[in-house]
Amino acid sequence: MQYDVTDAYARERDADDDLRSLRSEFLIPRDETGNKLIYFVGHSLGLQPKSAAAAVHQELDAWAARGVDAHFRGHRPWTRYHEILAPAMARVVGARPHEIILMNGLTVNLHLMMISFYRPSASRYKVVMEDHAFPSDRYAVESQVRLHGHEPTDAIIVIEARQGEPTLRTEDIVETIRSRSDEIALVMLGGVNYYTGQAFDLGAITAAAREVGCMVGFDLAHAAGNIELRLHDWDVDFAVWCMYKYLNSGPGALGGCFVHERHGQGADIRRLAGWWGEDVDKRFEMQGRFVPMNGAGGWQISNPNVMSLAVIRSSLEIFERVGMDRLLKKQRDLTGYLEFLIRRRLGGRVDILTPEDREARGSQLSLLVSNGGIQVYDTLRQSGVVCDWRNPDVIRVAPVPMYNSFEEVWRFVDLLDQTVPKRH
Repeated sequence: MQYDVTDAYARERDADDDLRSLRSEFLIPRDETGNKLIYFVGHSLGLQPKSAAAAVHQELDAWAARGVDAHFRGHRPWTRYHEILAPAMARVVGARPHEIILMNGLTVNLHLMMISFYRPSASRYKVVMEDHAFPSDRYAVESQVRLHGHEPTDAIIVIEARQGEPTLRTEDIVETIRSRSDEIALVMLGGVNYYTGQAFDLGAITAAAREVGCMVGFDLAHAAGNIELRLHDWDVDFAVWCMYKYLNSGPGALGGCFVHERHGQGADIRRLAGWWGEDVDKRFEMQGRFVPMNGAGGWQISNPNVMSLAVIRSSLEIFERVGMDRLLKKQRDLTGYLEFLIRRRLGGRVDILTPEDREARGSQLSLLVSNGGIQVYDTLRQSGVVCDWRNPDVIRVAPVPMYNSFEEVWRFVDLLDQTVPKRH
């Protein structure tokens, strides 16, 4: 892709963008004077679809009109809401509808999955994680290995980048899995590392783990709705993700969970069971014998928050209408333009931790600003750019294809160029 450094070029790209109308479907935050902010933190909290309020009010109206009967009557009976949303969610993550369930929060779902799929033996009890894994993942894994009587310092294998390199190499991950396969019970990585923005080769990692008999699961918090996923075809055992980042479903939204269909029919698989995971046709017979729902739904414990499901529906309807292929095409172009401008205008003053390979990243670029980084971040925020800071010296930015523009990317880099101290 041939880019240009001028603001006129950015405006031309926006004029030619066949997804530009999507921006008008979201509520863009404004500053105190009413100017729209440059919102580059979809990796933390996606923006609100304008359709979300109406979707919630539809369920409030159903509650008002039908009360408890809304569980069984109306356009979207609450007991089967998951069936309405599963096909669209499955297309985003490359799964089959019965392999998908929306429930709980991400870390709760990770614990539920590890109860089923972390099956340590006397010799194979270790869990593979990446360095700089998100803290909640680390805490969940540490507590799970302790539940089985192991110490995290012994039971967790942390894969680190090579000396002088900011990101991991796929061959190093694969080699660790193969060389230590007789110790490993579970490979548990993030799909996209929250700190560096690196997207891992999940297909190759899964293949390596499956070859040596390891279970494999992924935290897709920064991957779902952001990169291409083919969970079913890759033969992943399980995956979890949140819905409030690139999936624009609101703070504290229900999380997503994938369980491969080869596990979904196992009534005898170890799990923490609850009433809402019971076969929906048997649930209200109240027989007291747990018969799990076929598929990922069998891991449900409690009934989900319908108001959250409504917001999720409003977001997934946009994904359905647009399609992941078109979103990914623009995402790679938009992030590529951001990378181009930074290298051309701030080369030597700002380093990019995130891989150059577009297949090894999503929307996010992690910028290493070693010279006055926190002051640069503060100035950007005061200038109307919503980005975030990660200690000790990284600014994370993510232009999201649904609601960000090429002109916003140009304006951001222009502000960054004015803010980062010049080298003498």
